[in-house]
Amino acid sequence: IQNKQNEPQGQIFKRALAVGIWCVLALIIAANFMWFFVPPFEFLAYISEPSEHKILLAFWLSIAAWLVYDVVILKENFCVYVCPYARVQSVMFDSDTIQVIYNQKRGGVIYDGREKFKKPKEEGALCTGCEACVRICPTHIDIRKGMQLECINCLECSDACAKVMGHFNESSLIEWRSINSQNENKKVKIFRFRTVAYLVILCVVLVAAALMSGKKESMLLNINRTSELYKVLDQGEVENSYVFLVQNTQSKDHKFYFEIDDKSIEISRPNRPFTLKAGAKQKVIVTLKSKNENTSEKDLLKHINIRAYATDEPTISVQRASTFIYPKR
Repeated sequence: IQNKQNEPQGQIFKRALAVGIWCVLALIIAANFMWFFVPPFEFLAYISEPSEHKILLAFWLSIAAWLVYDVVILKENFCVYVCPYARVQSVMFDSDTIQVIYNQKRGGVIYDGREKFKKPKEEGALCTGCEACVRICPTHIDIRKGMQLECINCLECSDACAKVMGHFNESSLIEWRSINSQNENKKVKIFRFRTVAYLVILCVVLVAAALMSGKKESMLLNINRTSELYKVLDQGEVENSYVFLVQNTQSKDHKFYFEIDDKSIEISRPNRPFTLKAGAKQKVIVTLKSKNENTSEKDLLKHINIRAYATDEPTISVQRASTFIYPKR
């Protein structure tokens, strides 16, 4: 690669220091990624007890190790062997797709099957065989051979060729255009069935995303039952207990409470609204009580809907389905 920075020689300390600094940064970046799945404060608490959270630690260190390997060892070969960009693009290409192309009509044929010519044999071919385009390529390919998966469309080769051809008052032999526009010497056809179809699909996805974002819940609620299915009181009343995880996703504090869609069931605990700070979440033990008796000879599972809401702003609410269990007669 012509413009690649030279590896420092005899500077073992500096190289080791650079790798060490990157290792620290890799750990921070990997932790930042893990915070999408594990909250930062909980993550720090978990890694302080590595023997208790081996899987989390393994994921964190594996991501950091990959980042170190990518930057320190793999380097630009990532584009050649790992990056999925070219694989995805290859199934979307056609003869009207804009890409980096060597103009054989002007430059001449360099590759004829398996044979490579140092210079084109055609009379009047402009390619000088200097291979400036090859030396500067970050993925080590010769664009004169044709389009290749390793090409990342950086146009370094085109700039290098333009510099050489400028001495002959000619434009670059490596162009940013489509195969059809080059062969037929006309403008690139931008609007065609495929690009319009892609545009329509993109618009549909954006509209769907906008609609889904408009349905975002104003608060979060998860409901789990406790290990005790039910409890029968002396007066014959039946209690079911639940663990509610409530999160205030708003930017200010609110008071929250619950209501049940079945009037035969009431909330005995908590008996008053509770306050949640902005962004905070809290586990709440909720006990529901019913006076109705089960008339069947087996446990009865009754479906109910539970609504959580902010008492000071009723528009903030969410509804979840759950069950209430009556004991058999």
